[in-house]
Amino acid sequence: MQTIDFNKLGLEDGEYVLDLGCGEGRHVHALYHHKVCNVVGIDLAFDDVKKTWKGFEHCPDLEPGSKRRCTLAVGNALSLPFADNSFDKVVCSEVMEHIPNYRQALEEVARVLKPGGTFAVSVPRYWPEWICWALSDDYHNEPGGHVRIFRTSRLKKDVEATGTTFKHRHWAHGLHSPYWWLRCAVGVKKTDSKIVNFYHRLLVWEITDNPFVTRILEAIAAPLMGKSVVLYFDKQGAPS
Repeated sequence: MQTIDFNKLGLEDGEYVLDLGCGEGRHVHALYHHKVCNVVGIDLAFDDVKKTWKGFEHCPDLEPGSKRRCTLAVGNALSLPFADNSFDKVVCSEVMEHIPNYRQALEEVARVLKPGGTFAVSVPRYWPEWICWALSDDYHNEPGGHVRIFRTSRLKKDVEATGTTFKHRHWAHGLHSPYWWLRCAVGVKKTDSKIVNFYHRLLVWEITDNPFVTRILEAIAAPLMGKSVVLYFDKQGAPS
């Protein structure tokens, strides 16, 4: 399930791109195959990093001689193990809502991003997320769960305060918001809800097959009730 639009990210062959909070690798894998580039995925959870690596099993591009590169590591967003100005692009999808001191994480992103580089960040959109919180405490009140609901304007100002310029915004996963509302309404830990399980199969079909009908529905639903908001910024300064 890809949230960041790589065309808006502007990734080019040969560039270095960091996926901060890569989880199980959905953006790492997509970035790796999108361009012949150098992808670095980092996450706090070792088990998630292992699952990301497992997703590369039997990948012919990892054979010796490939120009593509992927590096995975365990690390903390508040203290990234990279030198200043290391990356041409940084993506951070559905991570900042989990970090209490997210402004420090944003400062770290700005530090490792090259001047002229692009940062793409996504978080849950305010009003669909608010409905989830209102319907269920279990939705967010879990170890490592969501600690805040972002207003887009607040996040935009905080990222710009690190020395970046806002360039674009869009919404994603419009079909996913009703699914989470249903789960929260019946209980997020409930596993035998027929309507929730049916909707889940619909979302799996959307992700795996990308049929025309769901593409049309998503194009309509994303601006109206997209589960995620995605913001793109350029770091100030001449490209290096």
